[in-house]
Amino acid sequence: MAVVRVIGRDGGTQNLNVAGGGQLMDALRDANTGVQGTCGGMMSCGTCHVYVDPAWADRLPPKSEDEAAMLEAIGELVELRPTSRLSCQIAVDDGIDGLCVEIAPSF
Repeated sequence: MAVVRVIGRDGGTQNLNVAGGGQLMDALRDANTGVQGTCGGMMSCGTCHVYVDPAWADRLPPKSEDEAAMLEAIGELVELRPTSRLSCQIAVDDGIDGLCVEIAPSF
């Protein structure tokens, strides 16, 4: 189990207890944080876009080419930051305990 701190679009924060073995997108969607995950984690919609706290950016596995391409594609619709990630590409395990993410604006 990992605890993930989530900053909502309204600036409010909540701590989510997230069971290991899945993707962060699922936990964020199930907790009604505003993450939609429309494509189910296939990196084809960008509706699970989050901003990872800079202190965590280098602690996560790097973006794949497909993830980077999807982020680039939504960059015309929403603000991208150096720490922009698709939460469907962040695996939940004990290694992300303490991770902080901000939910990106919807588009």
